[in-house]
Amino acid sequence: MSDRFRLTMAQANPTMGDLEGNAAKAFAAWQEGKKAGADLVALPEMFIVGYNAQDLIKKPALQAAAMAEVEKLAESCADGPALAIGGPFAEGDKLYNAYFILNKGRIVSRQLKHHLPNYTVFDEVRLFDSGPLGGPYAVGNTRIGSPICEDAWFEDVAETLEESGAEFLLVPNGSPYYRDKFDRRMNHMVARVVETGLPLVYLNMVGGQDDQVFDGGSFVLNPGGELAVQLPVFDEMTVHVDFERTDDGWRALPGDKALLPSGEEQDYRVCVEALRDYMGKTGFKKVLLGLSGGIDSALVATIAVDALGAENVRCVMLPSEYTSQASLDDAKDIAERLGCRYDYVPIAEGRQAITNTLAPLFAGTEEGLTEENIQSRLRGLLLMALSNKFGEMLLTTGNKSEVAVGYATIYGDMAGGYNPIKDMYKTRVFETSRWRNCTKRDWMMGPAGEVIPVSIIDKPPSAELRPDQKDEDSLPPYDVLDAILTMLVDEERSVADCVAAGFERDTVKRVEHLLYISEYKRFQSAPGARLSKKAFWLDRRYPIVNRFRDKS
Repeated sequence: MSDRFRLTMAQANPTMGDLEGNAAKAFAAWQEGKKAGADLVALPEMFIVGYNAQDLIKKPALQAAAMAEVEKLAESCADGPALAIGGPFAEGDKLYNAYFILNKGRIVSRQLKHHLPNYTVFDEVRLFDSGPLGGPYAVGNTRIGSPICEDAWFEDVAETLEESGAEFLLVPNGSPYYRDKFDRRMNHMVARVVETGLPLVYLNMVGGQDDQVFDGGSFVLNPGGELAVQLPVFDEMTVHVDFERTDDGWRALPGDKALLPSGEEQDYRVCVEALRDYMGKTGFKKVLLGLSGGIDSALVATIAVDALGAENVRCVMLPSEYTSQASLDDAKDIAERLGCRYDYVPIAEGRQAITNTLAPLFAGTEEGLTEENIQSRLRGLLLMALSNKFGEMLLTTGNKSEVAVGYATIYGDMAGGYNPIKDMYKTRVFETSRWRNCTKRDWMMGPAGEVIPVSIIDKPPSAELRPDQKDEDSLPPYDVLDAILTMLVDEERSVADCVAAGFERDTVKRVEHLLYISEYKRFQSAPGARLSKKAFWLDRRYPIVNRFRDKS
């Protein structure tokens, strides 16, 4: 009986629907495992298709093509270690989230996901059928159980596998990031280890998919919850883990234990990786954005440079007569600090032409919000023209506070293809900007040092659409606004709860009103990096037409 088992863990980054490309990545990992003398090479959940596939997974043509790729992989990997890979399995009128074990040229086992997540970004109950509680599979003379992602968050699947002879647990995951999620994962996995007395391998994918970023952070636990191996977060890598059979069963030998960065750093990296993969997986090479001289566009420009390199980022200042000299100076300053292209495109002439065109229709009315928004919409038109002409994707720059209360102009500054800070409240935008000025990491393509001028961070926020305008003319101070929004949005708390927390009822009701009436704007907004469990899109799906208001 062998007393050693080598597992190759591929913490890999699939591309949605790129079946051949994902299969090629799996084969490359298998080759690394073969060279290292592995017994089993493992990839994450649904890897052959990518995750989260949403309704794409219901397409029979995709299911058939994915199955064909898995079968081809089995043939290609016949001479070497077993390969474990996730994908869809259709049987009759049922569809399962499956984990395939390939060995000696064929599929030798299928594990079927039992617990289907149906919350936040997950809709698996409407996409898949629940598989039965099953037993382990054999690789050589070792029996392995594979609870698939959500299955390991409950006791029954792991306990059934242990009772039916599993000697260790290999958990493939497609688990997307939100802040502090790693601690929740670890707590659940430690519980499974304590309950079963078995070692556990938690294998997560990395990379961006639309709004979601899979953060890796794969790890190996020994019985008792002792950490044997910890992979870094966000990095694509293939690692070999050795297990040794003892009188008390298998134990993982100690390996590298990466230190996990702070939540602030992880949030920023999610913004960078989300944009980098959104660009790479959609085929875009370059981006542009309107650089106003304010904090939001400054941070988005910095994220873009860190993600893509300065040579792939165009910043455009589009001043009106209300744009301050300080904003003009700050915008040019940050573009020079980042090293990216800076274009200066005044909008006065275009705005005057639009004003003249509308004058007969607007005669006898007072100037107000409509005229202010023409400026924003003209900027959107010009930026989209540049995007079309040069093939550069337009980034939007609204933070979560603005997105929540509709403090943005639809078809104006909301125009664009992606928003890296969509789930970042304004107060965190300031914190993150200060952090980036003090921090440089290898995964950042931008320069070190104070990349965002302090004058941008310190100035009062303003849309500069009228003389001496300040955001706080229309909104509560951002520390108050963000605290209320955190309660109403992220925590689903009541108006009464907010009042009990010390906020003025009139202020809370006003914020609630703005939140509800802005739903139609969010419905049409660009996707953006998900940092929380209540990001605007799949996490929080509210009707556009809605007369409910909390009277508590």
